[in-house]
Amino acid sequence: MEWEKFFEPYEQAVAELKVKLGYLTTGQVKTGTRPVESVTGRVKSQASIEEKIVRRHLHEDRLALDLQDIAGLRIMTKYIDDIYKVVELLRKRTDFTILEERDYVMNAKPSGYRSYHMVIEYPVSLYSGETKVLAEIQIRTMAMHFWATIEHDLNYKHGEIKPEMAKQLAEISEQTFSLEQELSEIKDME
Repeated sequence: MEWEKFFEPYEQAVAELKVKLGYLTTGQVKTGTRPVESVTGRVKSQASIEEKIVRRHLHEDRLALDLQDIAGLRIMTKYIDDIYKVVELLRKRTDFTILEERDYVMNAKPSGYRSYHMVIEYPVSLYSGETKVLAEIQIRTMAMHFWATIEHDLNYKHGEIKPEMAKQLAEISEQTFSLEQELSEIKDME
């Protein structure tokens, strides 16, 4: 596979979407508050894609369809309710098509992972013409991001975690979510 050419539309999509969605960090949205702390993005590495090809028995000619997160964006908020404000703002956009939504905020994964995922189809104009790429947008609070970062490090970088450790991580996720709900209630007292 010619990886450099393969990555081109994904790199462009991430760069464009970071700029387009970056406005959420600067302006005030109807409520008079800023719902987004940061917008980041990345293109999945060749090594990560190759590992998934082997692990999931994927065919190289179907990667653009089978891997929805080659292009990934992450939008971080302070509060849980800001996640849903951002979701509504994204649903109103006309420059991409939302193909799928998964709410892991209110429906946490068994591991304790929480985030709101959107899979979008985004048109990219290249020299060779327009092509549409899939991208995944994850919307989560800073606390959810902190937990996910630690869990990812323990699970993927240090080998599969032990069941007692997994149970403890899930409990910490619940405690964190409860704390976030309390902080949201304090914010709403203003």
